[in-house]
Amino acid sequence: MNKSIKFASSFALLLVMVLLANLTWIQGFREDDLANNPLNGRAFLEMKSTPRGQISAGGQVLAESFQDDDGLYQRRYISSPEAFGPVVGYLSDIYGAAGLESGFNSVLNGTDSSLFTSRWLDVISGQPARGANIELTLNPELQQTAYDQLTQNGYEGAVVALRPSTGEVLAMASSPGFDPNGIVDPQTADSAWGDYTSNPESPLLNHATQESLPPGSIFKIITTAAALEHGYSASTTVTAASEVTLPNTNTTLTNYGGQACAGGGTTTFLTAFSLSCNTAFVETGIDVGVDALRKSAADFGVGQTYDLGIDNVPGGLGTIPDDAALGQSSIGQRDVEMTALQAAIMAATVSNGGVRMKPYLVSRVTGQDLKELSSTKPESAGGIAPEIAGQITELMESSERSTYGYSGVQIASKTGTAEHGDEGTPPHNWYVAFSNDVAVAVLVKNGGGYGTGATGGRVSAPIGRTVLHAAGG
Repeated sequence: MNKSIKFASSFALLLVMVLLANLTWIQGFREDDLANNPLNGRAFLEMKSTPRGQISAGGQVLAESFQDDDGLYQRRYISSPEAFGPVVGYLSDIYGAAGLESGFNSVLNGTDSSLFTSRWLDVISGQPARGANIELTLNPELQQTAYDQLTQNGYEGAVVALRPSTGEVLAMASSPGFDPNGIVDPQTADSAWGDYTSNPESPLLNHATQESLPPGSIFKIITTAAALEHGYSASTTVTAASEVTLPNTNTTLTNYGGQACAGGGTTTFLTAFSLSCNTAFVETGIDVGVDALRKSAADFGVGQTYDLGIDNVPGGLGTIPDDAALGQSSIGQRDVEMTALQAAIMAATVSNGGVRMKPYLVSRVTGQDLKELSSTKPESAGGIAPEIAGQITELMESSERSTYGYSGVQIASKTGTAEHGDEGTPPHNWYVAFSNDVAVAVLVKNGGGYGTGATGGRVSAPIGRTVLHAAGG
């Protein structure tokens, strides 16, 4: 064999080895990446050729697939799409996916590893490939009630209702909502997307889970838990002064409206909680210390996210460098932030005897024959001591009496009015409450049109009570 033939043979052998190595790398290590690449036209066509699973709640179909004139499957949203949009999300050929459509994409399109057995049974039986269905924990009537309470008043905000004993999300309303059909339809997608993304109220944002804001006085539940763990009780004597000076500063912090609490002087911790006395909680927070406050917040889930199938942000306490910052944080101001979901979890934890349950939105997954393939089992995620929860329940019942009276139903609650921005900015208004194994959190942003005088008791509490009554609470 002459030299040139030998060189050509060696070079050809090298190319074959490189090709084999490349194929091995692609098939063995990059198959999923390439198959799921949005630029992969074959994958896109395959996805559009397969019927996607339904999304339903309480027997109502919220999202389903239908076959167009070209034989491809398109998505449509049926029952009250604006009320469910921020949770269900959308699946658009142009703008991708969001919400549960994104979080449970592999289940809905049938490629999830948990569906391996059912997928092979379809192959063996000659059935066409199909996605699985997901059934939600949402109560359609309660979801609509929560959404209507926000939108009919022109409020921007959120309502979350939970089943404290299980963690089921019964309602998760976000206002303003959006209709995913406009984004999915290629004829209207660009116009709808432009309208939604240019809206300063961010309708594509789930305000219940993706927006963390200062909670104001509802955070006093967390400060109370820390205090009770450090020897406080309902009868502990605390200040009732109209204002206190933050340590090592010239800054004074006042009660709402600059008023003295219960006539001034001193009062009981029960009265301070019922009347939401800022000065008492500033001093209490400083007394129990930053470590106790952080631990209490963590016990209630502040700073954590959950595997819900939708995006959710952690919130947190921010930096607390000194006692002045600690005093402000103890009343839910400064850098403290919570989502409406976390606020509902906080109330649910107290309601459930101190056990914090992981929230979940998907109750079960079913096949196209509606037979159950998997279900979600309730799972605890920590919490507080049962005796602490019992004491906070009594304090919250007293707070509800101070705000509204019982009106025939026993409710435990706490309101919050959270300052933000400059002095002329209307506050965010909060209400958390529970009754009969239903817990609710209501957030109305920027005063709900009532200006700087807006309060949680005036703006958010009526919504929370309506939702509780609708839930049978």
